[in-house]
Amino acid sequence: MLAKTQVLTFHGIGVPAVPVSPEESHYFVPIETYQRTIERLPALEQKHGVKLEITFDDGNLSDYEVGLPALVEAGRPGRFFVLAARIGAKGYLTAEQMREIVSSGSVIGSHGHDHVDWRKLDAAGFQRELYDARKKIEDAVGAAVTEAAIPFGALDANVLHRLKEAGYRRVFTSTPGLAYQTAWFCPRFSPANGFDPDRDIPPMFSAKKRLKSSLYAFARRAKFRI
Repeated sequence: MLAKTQVLTFHGIGVPAVPVSPEESHYFVPIETYQRTIERLPALEQKHGVKLEITFDDGNLSDYEVGLPALVEAGRPGRFFVLAARIGAKGYLTAEQMREIVSSGSVIGSHGHDHVDWRKLDAAGFQRELYDARKKIEDAVGAAVTEAAIPFGALDANVLHRLKEAGYRRVFTSTPGLAYQTAWFCPRFSPANGFDPDRDIPPMFSAKKRLKSSLYAFARRAKFRI
């Protein structure tokens, strides 16, 4: 069976609540674009015979103010990957907001502690990013954190094996392509501020891309032993 789940990752919606780098601001999509994307999901799924899932990285305040309400109205869950060091900081999610996200039926996951490249970590760095961050997020939401999103999508065999050892049940990346819905390694696509769901989503489901994503999934398993 070919992969047929496309995961979309939003990094911010609307105008950033705090100053961000030009690279980060590129991934803040207009509110109208985000809301229209959520509204269009059922029709796109039905037309193409696929599954579309929504995730959020970085824990921006817009996840709660805009991202969550649209999902709740649509009756869809989301995955919110937060940075432990930014919990409660200006422009980012508070512990109370994170608990509301969980209560709504969505999932809180870990994006690490300080938004750093995990390929460059030493033993102490992996402890902070994979273990200490998870504990801090769990304490904030009062629930287990079992999923992680890799910052920058920066991964190698060591990063993946460290995540396995840490007991994360599913890992989300910035690797492009479709995913198998229950696979441990989950590719994603990040809409940017010029994104249009009606124009940009349908090409993701071409026969060529479904086959390519499926072959890559098997190749990753063999290469990384995951």
